[in-house]
Parts: sequence; C-alpha cells; structure tokens
Amino acid sequence: MSNRSLEKLQEKARWVRRTVLEMAVNAKSGHVTSAFSQTELLVALYHGGILRVRPDEPDWPDRDRFILSKGQGGIGLYPVLADLGFFPREELELFTQRGSQLGVHCEWHVPGIETVSGSLGHGLPVATGMAEAARRDGKRHLVVLITGDAELYEGSNWEAAIVAGARRYDNLVLIVDRNGQGVLGHTDPRDDAYLDWSSDGPALEPLAAKFAACGWETNEIDGHDFGAIFGALDGIRERKGRGPLAVVARTVKGKGVPFLENERRWHYRVPEGEELEIARRALA
Repeated sequence: MSNRSLEKLQEKARWVRRTVLEMAVNAKSGHVTSAFSQTELLVALYHGGILRVRPDEPDWPDRDRFILSKGQGGIGLYPVLADLGFFPREELELFTQRGSQLGVHCEWHVPGIETVSGSLGHGLPVATGMAEAARRDGKRHLVVLITGDAELYEGSNWEAAIVAGARRYDNLVLIVDRNGQGVLGHTDPRDDAYLDWSSDGPALEPLAAKFAACGWETNEIDGHDFGAIFGALDGIRERKGRGPLAVVARTVKGKGVPFLENERRWHYRVPEGEELEIARRALA
C-alpha cells in the first residue's frame, strides 16, 4: 500500500504516535520515546511503498525483509503492521497483556516480524546473514533494518559492517535512528570538553564516515522529513554492484510531544495524569 501524499503521510505519523501513546497507557508499559523517534521512517517504509510486502501473505518468499534491531521500539512498529492488515487492529489493545502476541520487544511469531530483536547489536549481523542468503539463493529482495545509535557501541555491529562492506551486499540497507540518546547518556559529547563518563558514552561521530571506511555507501538525512527519507531510499533497488547503504537519519527522541523530546528519563516512563492530557493535545 503506497500513498505519497505528504499530508496523508504526516497524518498517518500522528495516528501512529497517538496509538502508541494509548497502547502504553493501557499497558502501563512501553518505550514511547523510542517509538516516536522512528515514526516517520516506518511510515515511509511501509505506507510510502518502499518495502515490498504482502500483509495477507506475510511469508511471501519474495518479500523484502525488515528488521527493527531496536526491538524496544516494537510498540511503534505494531500499529503500522496492524494498519496495513498483518493482524487485526484490535490486537493493539492487548499489548503486553496475558495471551497477547504483542510483547515489549519484537518476536518472530507476530505476522510481519522477521526475527526476535531487542538484544541490542544483533540486528545488523542477522541482516547481513539474510543478505548473504539472498545472494546464494539468487534472490533480489531487499534486507532493510533500523538500528538505534546507542546500540552501535556493540562490537558485533562493526564485525557485520566490515563483512557486508567487503562482500558488497547491494541488497542491504541500514537506517540509523540517530536520536543521540542512550539509556546511560548521550551518544556524543555535548561540547568540546572531556566526556563525563558518568552520563555520556564515547563519541559515535563521525558515524557516516565510519560506515564509509567499512565499504558502505552513506547518506545523512533528517529522519522526520518524508521528502528526505524518500530521496535517500527511492533508488535502493537500482544499486547493483554498489555495496551496502547506510542512512544516518537524525531524529529527536520523543518527537511530537515537547516535554518528552530529548528527555532520557522518559525512556521507561509512561505519561499519566495532567502530563498524559498534555501529550494527547500535542498529538491531536
């Protein structure tokens, strides 16, 4: 399903954020701010028609494979899948409840989900294996994944990046949700002073250059701008022989609700009371 109307895509993104908020409130659980930073990326991939999938045939052999490596953002992927018809929308109301197939982290038994994710640093190695399998089987489907930036501290990602670059997997596309936040701190220093190791991690920048050094084609975009997203991804099926592509998408954690934006303390929290009403009004 593809509709490139900017107005409709923006409204779909607002609907996804509203749905995520209500799912989290109902469950009293869920990583709302992680879901909000990736929303436009997911809406572009699925509703913008970048990914080739069949909701009524989730295991279609020629489908593109998508992995949400930052599996804690599953609450933001489920509404997209349900809206397209991979499973009933009513299932969203049961998020994390007993008997529901929708857990906090993505699991492979959910229609439209390819693999368990959330153990950070596993997504890119798995996607690299899928790209190799597709090559050996003579298939031309894409393997696309979204990682968080903080999970790029995991060495397994860079082992996979080196292999993918050396093997020139032109069917592999990585999108980094570059919101600059991790549970333990910012993913880069906020000024030129020495890092405060109690609150920040070592610098990831220059991130795109690091992927380029591993043999990847790279691009840096605004991850909330649909035009920029389509500009970076519309040609991904015509990249034969060019190697893997890494798109560093600069985003805002908690995007859409001002008091949630760039506030690490909301990673595990769900708004309630007056804060909940403020969030609902912001997303109306």
